[in-house]
Amino acid sequence: MPQAASYGRNAVCARGLSKIYNGTPVVDGIALTIPTGLCFGLLGPNGAGKTTTLRMLLGATDPSGGTLEVLGHPVPAQAREMRARVGVVPQQDNLDPDFSVIENLRVYASYFGLSGPALERRIEEVLHFAELDYKARAGINTLSGGMKRRLTLARALINDPELLILDEPTTGLDPQARQMLWQRLRTLMAQGKTLILTTHYMEEAERLCQRIAVMDHGRILAEDSPAGLIERHIEPQVVEVYGSDVQTWFNSHARTHVERAEHIGETVFCYAHDTRALLDDLATRPQLRYIHRPANLEDVFLKLTGRDLRD
Repeated sequence: MPQAASYGRNAVCARGLSKIYNGTPVVDGIALTIPTGLCFGLLGPNGAGKTTTLRMLLGATDPSGGTLEVLGHPVPAQAREMRARVGVVPQQDNLDPDFSVIENLRVYASYFGLSGPALERRIEEVLHFAELDYKARAGINTLSGGMKRRLTLARALINDPELLILDEPTTGLDPQARQMLWQRLRTLMAQGKTLILTTHYMEEAERLCQRIAVMDHGRILAEDSPAGLIERHIEPQVVEVYGSDVQTWFNSHARTHVERAEHIGETVFCYAHDTRALLDDLATRPQLRYIHRPANLEDVFLKLTGRDLRD
């Protein structure tokens, strides 16, 4: 079992954390406090600085400036001691295809000095947790994409970590596999583990994370609970309008009924506190179709980081 949390209430504490490459700040003096026992989401478009931030948290990349503590250990000075108490689910599966499921777990466990009967019991536990008991002797290439992600999660849990870092853990999974993985992550939170999650699925972040930081251009743009971010940064009602001649309607009528409207692709996004006048107008225009919904985390994300395509 993990050691008692003698480092206090915060799993991560960063102040003025920065990383500069070739004179350009990739992470630009951020402050980040992550309490123990919750799921913290780090969101941002491609190139926002998320991966570099995670690499500094893991001691894989040295900061250019600032201070950083993870699980009470100063990083990078005590990164090795810290990593013994951390599990990582990387963005891409890096399982060894030459080994079976159980052999992948044994090899990874050896990095933590685990062996013998205690390790075999732990392997049984994590395989059961990931619902892979019946695949223990299977080759990696025989596993589905969902099974590989569950095995990667099981591997990250082999040392019973206090902190679990998950970099886009459900990318490429079908809805059933994603739901199953969400259930397992909730179980880990119920056990008191701290999770740090990056994802491009806003629904995933909204469902799993108690607190979220939105990052772009190396800086933290906003931080709050999902509901707090929505309340602080976006109008509560959204109407998505599309159909023939939506451009003409947007130019002549959309902005008269709402606080804010944007024309993106074939859809006009209308944001408002009161949508009655807008809906009355749309009722007279049968050529237009619309969806009326509450604002969500994706609306906040796009408002803060923009709608330009990032590669």
